[in-house]
Amino acid sequence: MITVIGRGHSGTRAISHTLYASGVFMGQTLNPSGDLVPPWLMYDACRVFARYVTWNGGLRWDFSRARETEIPPRFIDLFHGYIASVRKHNGKLKGWKVPETTLVFPWLQRLYPDLRYIFLIRNPRDCIIGAHKTDDLRDFGIQVPETEDERYRRAISWKYQYDLVKSTPKPARWIEVRFEDFVTKQEETLTRLENFLGIPLARIVMRQDTINRWRHDEGVNYFDFFAPAMREYGYEIPER
Repeated sequence: MITVIGRGHSGTRAISHTLYASGVFMGQTLNPSGDLVPPWLMYDACRVFARYVTWNGGLRWDFSRARETEIPPRFIDLFHGYIASVRKHNGKLKGWKVPETTLVFPWLQRLYPDLRYIFLIRNPRDCIIGAHKTDDLRDFGIQVPETEDERYRRAISWKYQYDLVKSTPKPARWIEVRFEDFVTKQEETLTRLENFLGIPLARIVMRQDTINRWRHDEGVNYFDFFAPAMREYGYEIPER
């Protein structure tokens, strides 16, 4: 199986559409974003996971309890209920995508160590321009600083999910893809993905204006705590 993870607005939709166009079964019912729906069981699974995350105040979370504890049967039931159509599918090429999968990645990689994981990265400045279900992590039972600043709330969500993925041991079949590369170097990026998945992939149309939207954005889209990740992935950091 294949799964696509990454915070909402990281470009996971493009990968899901590519997989679907390439003959990969992505679930019984998909929404326009390429998400397997309905998502309610997945949301509840995320809330179970959140109980095992310790908030140390500010923008610091300890994920060690979640990594070490026995995965609760309730979580497994909810998660398997969510991907039921994928599990039942008899084809060899199958998977799913919903950004909330990122919120349970530590348990997922323990349950499915042989899954093929595609992790999408996008400049966080673009990620926080648009609204997403995971903007307010409190909806999923995750403790975060309280704020009325919408952009700051989204930035907190971005950092939490980035930290969660970074703190988790990577499975054997793991690939990271920058959304910007998928747009500007599609052939090169698809070749990497084809080698990783072992299947030919369809080419979908990608609009160049889907990247670097922050350059024309009039709101606040940069926070200092983005800097380490932006350096790691080669994104431009604003001068002070």
